[in-house]
Amino acid sequence: MNNLRRKLPPLASLLPFEAATRLGSMSRAGEELGLTQAAISRQIRLLEENLGLALFERRNRAAFPTADAQELARIVGDALGRVANAADAIRRRSEAGVVLFAQLCEGLYWVMPHLADFYRQHPGISVEVIVSAQPVSQHGGFFDIALQTAQRDSGNMKPVFTVPDEVFPVCSPGLVAEDSLPLPLDRLGEFNLLHHQIEPQDWVTWDEWLAGIGSDARVGFNGSCFNSYPLMIQAALEGHGISLGWRQTCARMLSDGQLVRPFSESLPLEQGLAVYINEESRGREPVNILCDWLASALGNSITPGPPQGFPVRLTEQRNRQPAS
Repeated sequence: MNNLRRKLPPLASLLPFEAATRLGSMSRAGEELGLTQAAISRQIRLLEENLGLALFERRNRAAFPTADAQELARIVGDALGRVANAADAIRRRSEAGVVLFAQLCEGLYWVMPHLADFYRQHPGISVEVIVSAQPVSQHGGFFDIALQTAQRDSGNMKPVFTVPDEVFPVCSPGLVAEDSLPLPLDRLGEFNLLHHQIEPQDWVTWDEWLAGIGSDARVGFNGSCFNSYPLMIQAALEGHGISLGWRQTCARMLSDGQLVRPFSESLPLEQGLAVYINEESRGREPVNILCDWLASALGNSITPGPPQGFPVRLTEQRNRQPAS
């Protein structure tokens, strides 16, 4: 520890130095930190005296960071960022709250509609919901619990539990006549198909769905492609075509009549959604309570049926313009 104190520069100077280097201006650094330009300049001179070299080239009333300054500022910024994240995590753990990371579609279509029920059961626990189109492995911020499709990348994390789901076609009720439902699957080629196309393709595609139900038809990505699942579902709601829907996310829209199932075929997924707990959050009572509630609510919201389907061949689908 004594060696660390001897090697460290004046800690009070690091924040003004990092801000001045990052912003390229001592006056702007002062505005960001609520200090005067003179105070910023004084702290930087103390740091320069400690290091034994100039960190800024001063000319024409301007100061330009040297290469050494830029490298030191990068390291200081990274270190202070880690300290800030650790302190934030400790603050969150000390509060009666839970941070729930959810992929965008589950956040919109499952978490928010069901969260009121959790609050009724546990009024003393607050839940901060963070959504992202990226998998949890690419989320750089803090979270206690994560919810995403089981097939998506989770890094080194193992799920606490998984729940089943099922995938089937959905569309606007205005796209097909209600008295004709369900349609025979060989009529699929008559409609514009909506695709959720991303990289990597870690969601069930139309061809995977067709193969899964026993059909030998293949459609590729003919139709309209979207890089966002909620945007694709919105296109289905607006009558642009037929998309694949996941029961966990589409259940309310189906029960409300906003969406219908034009075909009866369905592909059950034994592992549909996965729930993860951050190692730093294990053992916290609010986290355990939310995790138990998720297991119950997700498990009760679906009863998957047996696989069904039959071999069909679809007429070749024409390429169509993406839905606007």
